[in-house]
Amino acid sequence: MTLEAAGAWRTDIAPYERPRRRHSIWQMVNTLVPFAVLWYLAYLSLSVSYWITLPLTLLAGGFLIRIFIIFHDCCHKSFFKSRTANEIIGTITGILTCCPYHQWRYSHSVHHASSGNLNKRGVGDIWTLTVKEYVSASRLRRFAYRMYRNPFVMFVIGPIYIFLIDYRFNRKRAGWKERLNTYVTNLSIAGGAGGLSWLLGWQEFLLVQGPVFFVSGMLGIWLFYVQHTFEETYYEEEKEWDYVSAALQGSSFYNLPRLLHWITGNIGFHHIHHLSPRVPNYYLESAHNANASLRDVQTITLKTSLKSLKFRVWCEQNKRFVGYKDI
Repeated sequence: MTLEAAGAWRTDIAPYERPRRRHSIWQMVNTLVPFAVLWYLAYLSLSVSYWITLPLTLLAGGFLIRIFIIFHDCCHKSFFKSRTANEIIGTITGILTCCPYHQWRYSHSVHHASSGNLNKRGVGDIWTLTVKEYVSASRLRRFAYRMYRNPFVMFVIGPIYIFLIDYRFNRKRAGWKERLNTYVTNLSIAGGAGGLSWLLGWQEFLLVQGPVFFVSGMLGIWLFYVQHTFEETYYEEEKEWDYVSAALQGSSFYNLPRLLHWITGNIGFHHIHHLSPRVPNYYLESAHNANASLRDVQTITLKTSLKSLKFRVWCEQNKRFVGYKDI
């Protein structure tokens, strides 16, 4: 990608990098209110039938994904113009999604700055080995990698470990503000869960919050995984790595039904988001539709995205993901 081409991309996307307060506030209203209503209805339905509760928790889990996108935009300082507003709303939505604001903002910014860079893997991304690394790895490391990449481990055990365990601890070099934010988030999560358990009953709380958490966590990890794990995605050594190429070739356009685009906060337009994280989620589709050049990217659908489950290691020679049997 030439500097001139990169400049053209920036010019195309620049008009969409301005958050609008009324749009952001309305998104908070049409996300947080339905989530709270659905959660409460799910609780009330426990006295009738759990078969009524489960569909309600499924819907609430969808809205929790949308809450996460608000949190995500706040971390990119793209939800409000005000840094303070982003931090306050980001911390609150981080508590609801079990994600410490400052901790997650750091790891995710590293992900954006290094996505597709073979020399800078390991922070805020999915563990990915090249064919050469996999072949030369010890049996124990291969076993660990295969377990990590196992769909059951990644999408069932993964949400429990990441959101309930891993995010509860600060990284080694975290500053005092990041550490304090993690402690506040942890205490708020414990206080909220404890308060609702005392008010509603711990069994009732778990019967509602359990499925809500599991559905949102599993689908959240799936969305992150599938939008960077497709056959001809982008990985290069640092000397050849380019930010714009990594954004447009290493992030897919997940062409979902309109309702799913809405509930997932347009994160399916992932190439636009990686090109400019300052574009609020409610402008991603507009930026995509207004510029034909931004639509010339890898497109996946609900059906074709399932193929990503067979992609295990990155083949540097052919520049594509392959399965274990193709090594």
